[in-house]
This record gives sequence, C-alpha cells and structure tokens, in this order.
Amino acid sequence: MKYQVVILGGGESGTGSAILAHRQGYRTLLSDSGTLKPPYRQMLADRRIDCEEGRHTAAAILQADEIIKSPGIPDNAPIVADAIRKGIPVVSEIEFAARFTSARTICVTGSNGKTTTASLIHSMLTNGGVNAGLCGNIGSSFALQVAEGEPHDWYVLELSSFQLDNMYRFRADIAVLLNITPDHLDRYNYELERYARSKFRIVQNMTEGGTFIYCADDPLTMQYLPHYSIAARTAPFAMLMPAPTESGSGCAFIHNNTLTAMYNNDNNADTFQHKIDELLLKGRHNQYNSMAASLASLAAGISKTAIRDSLRRFQSVEHRLEPVMSVRGILFINDSKATNVNSTWYALDSMTAPVIWIAGGTDKGNDYSALADLVRSKVKAIVCLGSDNARIHEAFSSIVPVIVETQSAAAAVQAAYHLGSRGDVALLSPACASFDLFQNYEDRGRQFKEAVRSL
Repeated sequence: MKYQVVILGGGESGTGSAILAHRQGYRTLLSDSGTLKPPYRQMLADRRIDCEEGRHTAAAILQADEIIKSPGIPDNAPIVADAIRKGIPVVSEIEFAARFTSARTICVTGSNGKTTTASLIHSMLTNGGVNAGLCGNIGSSFALQVAEGEPHDWYVLELSSFQLDNMYRFRADIAVLLNITPDHLDRYNYELERYARSKFRIVQNMTEGGTFIYCADDPLTMQYLPHYSIAARTAPFAMLMPAPTESGSGCAFIHNNTLTAMYNNDNNADTFQHKIDELLLKGRHNQYNSMAASLASLAAGISKTAIRDSLRRFQSVEHRLEPVMSVRGILFINDSKATNVNSTWYALDSMTAPVIWIAGGTDKGNDYSALADLVRSKVKAIVCLGSDNARIHEAFSSIVPVIVETQSAAAAVQAAYHLGSRGDVALLSPACASFDLFQNYEDRGRQFKEAVRSL
C-alpha cells in the first residue's frame, strides 16, 4: 500500500503527527528505528494506525507524498537523506499541524529560557481569560492538541532549533527570540552560524501584523539581526532601555528596581511596570524571561492585571533551578535542564552561597572559559557526573581544589553531601546533555531528586 504521509520517529511529536494525519484522512505510516514506548504504541493501536518498530522500510517510506520528521532525527540520517534526494517534502510536526488550525501563535525559541518563558506566557494568557494551549517542545504535542484537544484561540509554542529546521511556510503571529549561545553544535557541523540561522527561522514569513521580540543584550542575536529583513513590528528587551528602532513597537527594560514593558498596540500605547523584588522567579536570567513574557502578552492584548498576577505567582518549571530540599543545612537544587554553558552561567551567577557544583554529561563542544570567573569565586568543589569528564578537569583543575568523579545520580548526591557544609548549595547544573548515563535531562533530574530525598 502506498502511504500518503509517513512519520519518522514514534515519540511525543511523531505519535501526535500520526494521529493528526490519520484523523485528516491520510493513509499514514509511523516508522521508528527503535522501540516505541508502550503508551505511544497503545495510542496508535487504538486508532488502527499502521506502524513499524526496529526498522525503516525504505520501500514504503520513499513512496510517500510527504514525510514528517521528529525533531530528534537529523537531516543526514540515511532514510531522510534518501527522501530529500528523491524530492519528497520533509517537514516538522509544527509545520504540518499548523495547516489544520486557525488559532494564533506565540512562538518562543532561544538557547536558554524557552520552557520558563513559554510557560509564563501561557500563564498570563490563561489568567487573562484567553483559551490557550501550551505545546511544542513542552507537554503534549502541537499535532495531538490540534487533532484531539480542545480548540484553542492561541497556542504558545516552545520551539527548539531542531523543530525550526524543517518549518518552511509556518508563520508566527508573535515570535520571541530569547538568546543565542553555542548549543547543539554537533548537529550543525560545529558551525555557530548554522545554529544561529536555525534560530532566526522563527521570523520567516512574518508580516506587518506580527511582532518580533528579541534580546538587545544578546551579542549573537544583535550580530545576526542586521542580516534579516523582518516585516513584523519589533520589540526589544534589555537591562537598560534599548535604543528606539524605526520599526519598533515597544520595548522592555529594568530601571530603579522596576521592570517596565511598553507596547504600542494598534496606536494604543500601553505601559506595564512591576517591582523586581516582587517577582516570584528570581535571578537575572528570569528578569530577561519576565520582560520577554510581558512584551508578548501585551502584544497579544492581555491585561496588565493578568500579567502582574502571573509574575507574582508563577513558579519555576521542573528541572530549572528547582529547590529540592535542605539536608543538614545543605540546599540541593535541581537545574538538570541546564544542558549548555550559558544556562549554567546564569545558574552559578544566581547563587549567593558556596557551591558544590555537580556537572558533566555528553559534551556538545562546550567552551568552559566563560564560567571560569564564576567558578573561581563561587565553587568550592566539583562533582563530575558523566562518563567522560576530561574537559571539565582540564578547564577547572587549576581553579577548584577538589574535583571528584561519579557515574550515577546517587553517587553524585552522596559526594556533594560529604563535601558540603551547613549553608552550602549543592547545585546540579550540568552544562551538558544527559544521554551518556540517562534517558534525558528529565530522567537525570528526577534521579537526582530521588537520591536527595533518600539521604
């Protein structure tokens, strides 16, 4: 049988795409080279959607009219490369799902802060009485929500560079670019420019009715921004008030311990202010996230009351600077979501007590030099959690007197506990991916929390 749509990868994104394609009447095949997780296998079986595991059958896949590729599969994977050579369109779940909804979208990308900012925007929208969904790189997939979820007026989409890579006609109504720092360079042939271009795909196809929100303090964003002709209205955010731009429709900044966000929505200027001390999310990185979320919500027409309520009540997402508990006066913090150097920089920067830093994992071409000053001033010991920690030793052995090796979350927690003293912080902020010892960063964070509670 010839399949009209083939989905490669049977995780959250792929399963949602298969269900949406099937519901839209396409002859659909889901193909996964590995083993499907039982819940996804059951979802496909319940809907009688054809699927295969442990292989990619080229004879079926390369006859498809269109292929939807899960974001974890690179374009140079053999079956994908063969499809591209044959001229078969290969798109992302986001590209495909957007065809079947008329809802407006707020799309958030960046190397760091995506989950927190997208979740915060979603909170602001729902507090403002808007029927909004939250999806993309977070929660249930966009495709599944479009296929079987409650119809929404808005979707807040957290988008990774991998999801952006296979989006072509998709257009964001409001696009947020938080920052660009070296990450996933192994996927981009270790070329930073290719990674940056991937992030800027978030502005493609935007029109004058859209809004592009970006960080004017981020060096790489500002380096590449002049290379793009962006039709949308712009609204930068920065610690100091950004310089006005010709097409600017707003901005956000910090002054006198106050977050100020200004947006001109259809010639109606709106200004929102909030004391920094009253933000529930702490740390300089969360001030940036809060500015971006406030601008996006003003652009979406959300009331200042709803924005203020979310800033005062919203708690950090799991695995992002998440306090676990104190044991004999040592506070254990789970920042497993810090999978790159820049994210760990913000974590260390926000620490006010001596730190036992738990770091390591799958190195993605990290340059640890940016952390040197913070490590020198704040870190008393490093606990390596990874299968190969040579580069951490190279970077910090002359700065930190104690560096120990561990191969499990339980061993890392025990080591941090014995190295720590009352008043210290044991911070899991790896600066690396998790795939050497764990399924993903969530698995790493949960094992860490379980080990802390077992002390």
